[in-house]
Amino acid sequence: MKIVPVFLRYDYGIQSRGESLDVRGFYPALKQITKDVIPFWFDEYLSKKDELQRRIVEFIDEIKPDIVFFILMRDEFTFETLDYLKSKYITINWFCDDPWRFENFTKYYAPHFTYSITTDKFSLIKYNKIGYKNVILSQWASFGYRENIDFDTIEYKYDISFIGSISGYRKWIIGKLLERGIKVECFGHGWKNGRVSFEEMTQIFNTSKINLNISNSASYDIRCVFSSIKNLNEFIKSDKKVEQIKARNFEIPAFGGFQLTNYALSLEDYFEIGNEVSIYTSFEDLLSQIEYFLENESERKEIMINGYKRAIEEHTYVKRLRKFFSRIDEESS
Repeated sequence: MKIVPVFLRYDYGIQSRGESLDVRGFYPALKQITKDVIPFWFDEYLSKKDELQRRIVEFIDEIKPDIVFFILMRDEFTFETLDYLKSKYITINWFCDDPWRFENFTKYYAPHFTYSITTDKFSLIKYNKIGYKNVILSQWASFGYRENIDFDTIEYKYDISFIGSISGYRKWIIGKLLERGIKVECFGHGWKNGRVSFEEMTQIFNTSKINLNISNSASYDIRCVFSSIKNLNEFIKSDKKVEQIKARNFEIPAFGGFQLTNYALSLEDYFEIGNEVSIYTSFEDLLSQIEYFLENESERKEIMINGYKRAIEEHTYVKRLRKFFSRIDEESS
């Protein structure tokens, strides 16, 4: 099977933001499935839309792949380009944000692909309503995992850590914890510690007693909404008012970390809540659990180990990709 992934090398195509999830997650997973992976990197064409259309058609017609795999972020490719490629090849797009972008993005683009992948089971009915049948339910995953972890000898560097870009809500949560005397080491764009490499990130997961996973959606906590004009504007203008599962939910346990995360719909389909992952639904809930799990190491450790086992057995990109490529292969035979 010959696959052309149409990917960005860098996060949102911006080199200063570091490598994209396409590079660190999907690309190496695809190479484990087949040796014939010939990527089309299109970062340099993001501001040259007309040239991008010509380049991708020329590239793919020269390679003649079995599958063209997209992860569209915006309107990088025209309907005409996508329809042309669909007429000659099996084309797939991974729709990342269906919980909040189906109505203004997915429903217009999905018909221009042979197959669409959604990470939101609640959007399946929406695909059906627009008459689109070739939709596959999948989910984010971990790009790898740490092997043979000795959970009894972990040398913890941090009590609590958070990795992710700063936002109004995340800054408010961390500030409220600090007011209670709880220090959280934060890493990522906008925080004092700055961005970290993926190797450093996996080390942080493994050497933090508690890894926070804090929502990037608009917060409905009135204390946060009215804490500043900026947060109020962010709440009013943001389309991200629906929680969703993200890759971080799988990366933290896969690299041997204990995860304390905000709840997202259907998280229970992937982890047993309370046994493989711990969730919070409010600031007070978060505060109570931080204090509890810092004092109850044995219970924290049990949840961490159970989450790790589940993540490496079921929730890697290789396993995800193999599953839906197998379906496509069967339907194409």
